[in-house]
Amino acid sequence: MTMTAIIGGPLTFTWSAFAVFILLTAMTICLGHSVGMHRLLIHRSFSTPLWIEHFLVYLGTLVGMAGPFGMIYAHDIRDWAQRQRDCHDLYAHRRSFFTDAFWQMHCAVALNHPPRFVLDERERRDRFYRFLEATWMAQQIPLALALLALGGLPWVVWGIAVRVSVSLTGHWLVGHFAHRAGHQGWSVDDVAVQGYNLPHFGLVTFGESFHGNHHAFPESARLGIEPGQLDLGWHFIRVLSGLGLASAIKLPHMIVPRQGLKRVNAAEASGGSHPPYQAAGQAESRP
Repeated sequence: MTMTAIIGGPLTFTWSAFAVFILLTAMTICLGHSVGMHRLLIHRSFSTPLWIEHFLVYLGTLVGMAGPFGMIYAHDIRDWAQRQRDCHDLYAHRRSFFTDAFWQMHCAVALNHPPRFVLDERERRDRFYRFLEATWMAQQIPLALALLALGGLPWVVWGIAVRVSVSLTGHWLVGHFAHRAGHQGWSVDDVAVQGYNLPHFGLVTFGESFHGNHHAFPESARLGIEPGQLDLGWHFIRVLSGLGLASAIKLPHMIVPRQGLKRVNAAEASGGSHPPYQAAGQAESRP
């Protein structure tokens, strides 16, 4: 996929193909991965009608990382590992840039005594999710055929190969840098890995770069919780809420603080300019 993108991308470039790449990336990463897979399926930070949930998770599957069950497992085992004092370097992103890239995108950890994860009954019994899990790689084929019919080979290369390659590489980049250094509004005691915010990348990551906030409030539907933190995924949830299609939306001030959570000193966080969350959170008591 990556070689097709590297070689075929420049050879098949057209502005219409580039537009397809931008549109599909926004839909699959923002609506699919960030909102559907991450905030809804994994964390249940809000509720929505099942047909919308299925559509959003389907878009998330098109990102090309895994099926819905695979995404839940990958997220949960990483979260478990980062809470351990002897967290493996793969989950802590401690190694060098290129070593971490190879590990994250081409390797897996085989634990001698792995934790046991059990899917919730709701997901385990969902026939659509079982179908997606069994066919997640093949889900690119119907989309590729549609793109081929509408725009020819350039649309297929940019709408599938380039999009999937950029999405997976971008996902790793956020994970790499957001676990190493950056703005930190909160810290968690007695864990091996802290999360950091990458404020300059809020737009292109649709809010996922505010990973320090996410470590602090994992169940929050809003990741950009500080003033000025652009979170397009959150704004989409607000649109759904305004249409009566999202409810039970969780925000930081509604969530029981996780054990060991503490506010980082303002001067340490961002040179003395860190705004207090409480003021912003209390000003917005509903989505």
